[in-house]
Amino acid sequence: MLKIEKLNQYYGESHTLWDLELDIPQGQCTCVMGRNGVGKTTLMKCIMGEETVKSGNMALAGDVELTQKKIEDRSRLGIGYVPQGRQIFPLLTVEENLRTGLAVRKDGSKKIPERIYELFPVLKEMKHRRGGDLSGGQQQQLAIGRALVIEPKLLILDEPGEGIQPNIVAQIGEVIRKLIEEDGLTVLLVEQKLPFARKYADRFAILDRGRRVAEGEIAGLSDELIKKHLTV
Repeated sequence: MLKIEKLNQYYGESHTLWDLELDIPQGQCTCVMGRNGVGKTTLMKCIMGEETVKSGNMALAGDVELTQKKIEDRSRLGIGYVPQGRQIFPLLTVEENLRTGLAVRKDGSKKIPERIYELFPVLKEMKHRRGGDLSGGQQQQLAIGRALVIEPKLLILDEPGEGIQPNIVAQIGEVIRKLIEEDGLTVLLVEQKLPFARKYADRFAILDRGRRVAEGEIAGLSDELIKKHLTV
């Protein structure tokens, strides 16, 4: 679904991503892991076009080169993005937040897909409430719902369980699996919590100092790798 080759990115003179290689297979959840500051969020922003890459290639669905595409064009190509911190519009209602995603749908539809309300019934119950009045967990569900409005092929989630209650984290994990198994979606997940990654992801990739240092099936995430690259 997404193939990243020789990706380099800088902040000023600081070399952040070093010849990064990553292959995200279709119809699976790939979890990007690593200690704080190793480049996980930077990588997600590069994929979405929020950060400029110095060199390298990012090919979507085999033949669509992303590196020169605008942010809105990447959304139209079928990439949904839920950034760290959610970034919903607090003064807009739940329904209005969801509608903001409709502008980049390729088919021009102005209707919120019913599938979003099936996955997150609380959004239908609270569709007239302002986003800022929701709990943290409800806001995260809203952020995911907004990304799903475009009916993406690839969904990027940057630490979706951060700062929310465990029962909502579990619900989000179940939604990820439903999207993969029932809708054929591909998910790229940034996650620090090992139990969540092991339960809901199919594959893992570990970053360290801007480089990919390990990857494979989630069952291969060994204690040795965890101790070497993930423990603080």
